[in-house]
Amino acid sequence: MDSIWANLSAGMRRFLVLTGSLAVIVAVGLQFHVSSQGDQSNTYPKGFRGGTCTMESGSLVIGYSGYFIPGDYEIPENANSAMSVPVLCGKIPAPGTLDVTIDLLYPEAARDWPLAMRLVKMEGGTPSKTLMTIPEAVYGAGTITQALRIGETGEYRLYLSGKDGNQSDFMLEIPITVGTPWYGNAAQFWPLLAAVAAAIVLHIFRKL
Repeated sequence: MDSIWANLSAGMRRFLVLTGSLAVIVAVGLQFHVSSQGDQSNTYPKGFRGGTCTMESGSLVIGYSGYFIPGDYEIPENANSAMSVPVLCGKIPAPGTLDVTIDLLYPEAARDWPLAMRLVKMEGGTPSKTLMTIPEAVYGAGTITQALRIGETGEYRLYLSGKDGNQSDFMLEIPITVGTPWYGNAAQFWPLLAAVAAAIVLHIFRKL
């Protein structure tokens, strides 16, 4: 292998290094399933936008945001409120309490629709256990707030359902992951990783 590499021209070496590097970058992107925005590519153009995730069904578009309080956090006696940290589109590092806010973005008529919520635990990609049910209610202000207490790692779904303006049933699914794997955090920095890889390739390219 070394002899074959040594017999190659400088131009061919550059071409092989560049092609191999681009192949690695594409392979990593496919493995993470991320877009250039750092969100899951199968949700694009939805995803993380300025502190809020936008999600949609055929009938409804919402803005979703949440704040997380670890399950083992103890509020100090002289504290005015509990410590909370924003989460990225339902990705929670550990079990605890998730305070979610759902903004009814489109259509505006959704503020007059009776909407129900349901939190379920997923097993093998299918709902296995209903943890909480919120009866139908009309949210005239266009904002829904709810505290979700989640005691185990795993995959969950928060379902928002009702009837649209045509009296057709719809259900919007909000994924919640508790216990993010290491590569989940790395995926958020995909643009930065790509820039670093490009800089390394350029450095090697110049030395050939």
